[in-house]
Amino acid sequence: MKHSRLPFMITMLVMVFLYLPIIILIVNSFNESRFGGVFTGFSWKWYQQLFEERAMWSALKKSLIIGVSATFASTILGTMAALALYRFKSKLQKVHYGLIYSPLIIPDILMGIALLLFFVLLNIQLGLFTIFIAHTTFCLSYVTMVVLARLQNFDHNVIEAAQDLGANAWEVFRRVLIPLLAPGIVAGALLAFTLSIDDFVITFFVAGKGATTLPIYVYSMIKFGSTPIINALSFILLVITFIVIWATQTLLKEKH
Repeated sequence: MKHSRLPFMITMLVMVFLYLPIIILIVNSFNESRFGGVFTGFSWKWYQQLFEERAMWSALKKSLIIGVSATFASTILGTMAALALYRFKSKLQKVHYGLIYSPLIIPDILMGIALLLFFVLLNIQLGLFTIFIAHTTFCLSYVTMVVLARLQNFDHNVIEAAQDLGANAWEVFRRVLIPLLAPGIVAGALLAFTLSIDDFVITFFVAGKGATTLPIYVYSMIKFGSTPIINALSFILLVITFIVIWATQTLLKEKH
């Protein structure tokens, strides 16, 4: 029986659709011309201008501060929320689950407007702190779902064995539960950091004066037509992303 080549062709078209724009972006980051339509020669000048762009590095610093702090807070709160949802079953927990799940399905623009109105109602000045609260709010949901998925296949016999050996509640939590949930917690933290560092819509609504993050700064650069520098920045971020993924996979393989 002859196999159809249609699935293969569709897969290749999807791959081209996904990766061709990235390849064009990388090529244009080395294009001497300011416009990406014609390749006029190889040049490093856009990378040189990128490293001289102090405002961009300031925006990156703010994004990293918010990303790390929001990841830390959402990882702790999300892990605790996942443990509570898994361990306790009641009508109140259904409400709890609904509150955790809601940010996953609410459109970003609606959530951004809602958070803006909330901060204005409480007379909280917009800035890095409001961005941190907003990012923690939606990252919390993703961490909770990832850790909760890890708990679905959790073997409670391990905890019972630790208790039979004389371990108290804190020792069980620290030496048994957390190490076994570590892959899910780390995965949730990485997802939270990625979402935080990449967020534009919600950040746009809750960012005040002097709280320009990298996505907002890139948006402002596009408005003024500074796309070659953005191409160079995108390629650097792409390389860093691949290095982090490679290092993570290497560590996981060594661990197993």
